[in-house]
Amino acid sequence: MWRNWLEVYRTCNLSADRPMDPVSKWLLIVRCCVFPMTLISAAIGGLLAAAAGRFELGPFALSTMGLLLAHAANNMINDYFDLETGLDTAEYVRAQYAPHPVLSGLVTRPQLLRAILLVNVLDAGIALYLTALRGWPILAFVLAGLFISVFYVAPPIRLKRIGLGELGVFLVWGPLMIGGTFYATTGTLPPWVWLASLPYALLVATVLIGKHIDKLEQDRAQGIYTLPVLLGEPTARALNIGMMIAFYVVVLGLALTRVLGPWVLLTLFSLPRLREVIRTYTRPRPPAPPPNYPVWPLWYVSWAFLFNRRAGALFLVGLLLNLVFPIPLPGGFIEGLF
Repeated sequence: MWRNWLEVYRTCNLSADRPMDPVSKWLLIVRCCVFPMTLISAAIGGLLAAAAGRFELGPFALSTMGLLLAHAANNMINDYFDLETGLDTAEYVRAQYAPHPVLSGLVTRPQLLRAILLVNVLDAGIALYLTALRGWPILAFVLAGLFISVFYVAPPIRLKRIGLGELGVFLVWGPLMIGGTFYATTGTLPPWVWLASLPYALLVATVLIGKHIDKLEQDRAQGIYTLPVLLGEPTARALNIGMMIAFYVVVLGLALTRVLGPWVLLTLFSLPRLREVIRTYTRPRPPAPPPNYPVWPLWYVSWAFLFNRRAGALFLVGLLLNLVFPIPLPGGFIEGLF
């Protein structure tokens, strides 16, 4: 079964010739294939906390578990409300690149709703414990994340439909997750942590923009005004390239000003991957999927996700090396933020 789990984790799908087991079913339902982004955000918060000299393993582990549960709940909430509002159908992209929990027959609507409630109850327990440990700011992080998660698709706000979904993802996977993990781990939140959360926030936002580029025509037909729908595909593709380049600019700025140590410049080794992504983004999508391509009709999002994983992993390695093998440098002009 572990081969099933690995395939689901890597591709968001399970081959038709493999028997469905209960764990694989729920890994598909919660879309565990995109969990690496949450794990990286949590790890960044933990490494920043360790660099500040106030790392506590227990609160960090609970915070990470809470974020993974929140991500699982978010994915199920999206599927539930998009189905309830009539957006998700067998013809819509969501049901084509991976099994939809209800439309594919994995679970019924009531079962999906019960799973959402259960995961949120577990998450609430973690949040209440961390609040008792660290104070009310934990609830502020939780409620802000929950608001964006629910109203990303739920009426009456529906952030995705009014061009604010991409901003919501930027805030959640950057300042809220990274800053929240840092605070849960240390009980403090100095201003430099907000700055340090920006590079990975940019990377995660590019993944969502890539996905919305792939769904642009269907979203426009449904009256869903995502950022790519508002901008048009050529501008949206150029925006995503610009945000990927901005990742390096922000990392360089953080290193030069000593917000982060110089090892984060290891992210420059992801430039060959960026070159591949830019080459793809400047060309039309292929008329048919390459052999063994698992998530068609999605295309641009896959390349953004590959870049996210490469650049995000190198950013993590850089933070770890800053901690283990620090390189002393002259003070920067915002050193007082520490």
